[in-house]
Amino acid sequence: MRVLLIGANGYIGRFVADRLLADPAVQLTALGRGDDADVRFDLATGSPGALTRFLDAVHPGVVINCAGATRGGARELTRHNTVAVATVCEALRRSGCGARLVQIGCGSEYGPSQPGSSTAEDAVPRPGGPYGVSKLAATELVLGSGLDAVVLRVFSPVGPGTPAGSPLGRLAEAMRRAMQSGDGELKLGGLGAQRDFVDVRDVARAVHAASLSAAQGVINIGSGRAVRLRDAAGILARVAGYGGALNELDGLPHPGPVHAAHATHLRATIGHPRAETDHHPAAAASPAAFPYPDGCGAWQQADVRTARDRLGWRPRINLEESLADIWMEAACRI
Repeated sequence: MRVLLIGANGYIGRFVADRLLADPAVQLTALGRGDDADVRFDLATGSPGALTRFLDAVHPGVVINCAGATRGGARELTRHNTVAVATVCEALRRSGCGARLVQIGCGSEYGPSQPGSSTAEDAVPRPGGPYGVSKLAATELVLGSGLDAVVLRVFSPVGPGTPAGSPLGRLAEAMRRAMQSGDGELKLGGLGAQRDFVDVRDVARAVHAASLSAAQGVINIGSGRAVRLRDAAGILARVAGYGGALNELDGLPHPGPVHAAHATHLRATIGHPRAETDHHPAAAASPAAFPYPDGCGAWQQADVRTARDRLGWRPRINLEESLADIWMEAACRI
C-alpha cells in the first residue's frame, strides 16, 4: 500500500511516520514544507493543480493529512488548517488515484462541554476559539467532499515530543527549573481545566488503523477519561522525584500548599483556565501560569466507543507513562 503522509515532521506526524515505516506493507512518501520531506510542498500556498499532478504521478492508495497550525492569529490558522485542507480535497477530487483520505481533526472542534459528560461524535460542535473554528471548517470540507474519507478528532495528545509551548510541556519545564535551582516551592496557575489526554503513540496507532479501515465520517480519539491538569502536575512531580510544594494560583482560594506526594488527591473546584492576559495579581507575579488556550472551557472528555467499534482501537499507554516520557526529555536539559 502506498501512503502519502502530509505533515510528517509535525508532532503527531512524526509518530505516524514511525508507525507506518514499521509496517512492511506500506510504501511511505512524505510531503511537507521542510527540507526533510521527500517532496516539498506548502499546502497553504500551493495550487490544487500542482498537487493533483503529484498525486497522479505517485498514485497513493491513502493520503494522511497531519499538517496544520495550532498557534497564531485567525488568518494564519485559517490558511494552514482550512485552506490547506481545501487544497487536498480539491486535488483528490481532480486526481485519478482514488485515494482514501485520513484527516487529523481535534477535540477543540467541539468546544466546551458539560462537566461530567462524554462528548460523542454526534454532539453539535461549538468551538470556542479560532483554532477550533479553523479545524471544524476543515472537517466540514472533508465530509462534504464526496471522497472516501475519515476525520479523527484527536483530543489532547501527550507523550514524547510534547511541544514546549503546550500546557504540559511548560509545566515540565517549570519543574525542571525548580529542581535545577533547588526551589522547594513551585507556583502554578490555570490548572483547573480537565482534559482527555491521549498518548501520541496511541494516536499514531489509530491513524494506521483508520488508513486500513473502510470507516468514514468523524471518529473521536481519546482516552475516554478526563484528568484535571493539577492532578497531572502531581503525577509529573512524582515521576520527576520533585518533593517540593505545589502552590496553586487559581482564582478560587485553596486551603494551602500541596505537596507533590499528595497532589494527585486534590479536590479543588473546577474553574475555567485563565487567558494569557489575566491580570490576577498572583498570576502576574508567577513565571509559571498554565492557561489551557484551546477554547474548551473547564471540561472535555471523549466518548471513544466509535473508535473501538469501527477501528478496533483502544488506548494502551496510560498518562503516567506519557508524563514520564515528557519528564525524561525535560530532565535531559538539567
